[in-house]
Amino acid sequence: MKHPFDQAVAEHSAVVLRVCRAVLGPVEADDAWSETFLSALRAWPDLPDDANVRAWLVTVAHRKAIDVRRAQARGAVPVESLPDRPSWGDEQPGAALPDTELWAALAALPSKQRQCVAYHHVAGLPHAEVAAIVGGTAAASRRSAADGIATLRRTYLTKEVSTHV
Repeated sequence: MKHPFDQAVAEHSAVVLRVCRAVLGPVEADDAWSETFLSALRAWPDLPDDANVRAWLVTVAHRKAIDVRRAQARGAVPVESLPDRPSWGDEQPGAALPDTELWAALAALPSKQRQCVAYHHVAGLPHAEVAAIVGGTAAASRRSAADGIATLRRTYLTKEVSTHV
């Protein structure tokens, strides 16, 4: 039997937000998070009782992230000054996000690697489900995630060591 929607939001909200941040970065993540749950609410009555809700929500978040990227590509508007630094959070939109260097290193990964790292390591989805979301095979998803993690280790951990010396 399927749980109430508000329970699904409570259980999977943090994972969806972390995935949105990993794919889009912290600025656009809050909007994608909101759009994910609005879309999910509309589709909730038709979701099968035995559905993997976490994987389904990550898929919806992935599609919303693609929508955000497409919207960005259609038109950036230059401004004279940048707004104040956004507030980021680990569990709820708008809360404080630690370790901005790690998020920056993740954002610097190629898109496919960033998505595979986010969906597998952040959302906890198996590589077969990640492949279904991003396209390709489970082996390709595993390779992209491994390459992304290797790059993060090289770039992020190198920064960590150099700042502590």
